[in-house]
Amino acid sequence: MSRILHLIAYDISDPKRLTRVRYFLKGYSTGGQKSVYECFLTPGELNYVGRELRSLIDEAEDRIHVFTMDGRSRTHTLGVAVQPHDPAYFYIG
Repeated sequence: MSRILHLIAYDISDPKRLTRVRYFLKGYSTGGQKSVYECFLTPGELNYVGRELRSLIDEAEDRIHVFTMDGRSRTHTLGVAVQPHDPAYFYIG
């Protein structure tokens, strides 16, 4: 099954929730910086990640944005940024 690049950005107001969200997203990301992660996800994985993130945040105080990137487009990087790439496999753990 094909994976699609998603950018997941968050703004979490509570340090404890912030740590939980960061730790969770690092398991699915191939890169990113601070509060933005590059995640190659199947539709099923995207649904799972969305459900898990909802359970980790306070929807009245926190925000998460999930951007689906068009696979036909190429990203442009500046500075020391590295092009995101979909690895052959993921280890989640």
